[in-house]
Amino acid sequence: MPRKPAPEASPVAHFEQSLDELELLVEKMEQGEMSLEESLAAYERGVGLYRRCQAALEQAELRVRLLSDPEQPEAAEPFAPLPDGN
Repeated sequence: MPRKPAPEASPVAHFEQSLDELELLVEKMEQGEMSLEESLAAYERGVGLYRRCQAALEQAELRVRLLSDPEQPEAAEPFAPLPDGN
């Protein structure tokens, strides 16, 4: 019996997972105990994780724009910043 493919995680889940992994990677690199080869590999992995996070954020922004005005998503305005007195 053929197996069904596993359901793909949402972009939000990908973002959170990638961000968590990126934060751990940065902490490890900041400790300064990695060899040059390990540091280069970690840097490459970090760039990939950063790009995944950026793509997920762009997808989320597009979804918000489409929900705000499906007819003209490019005309959507950014949200006003929250006051500093949180």
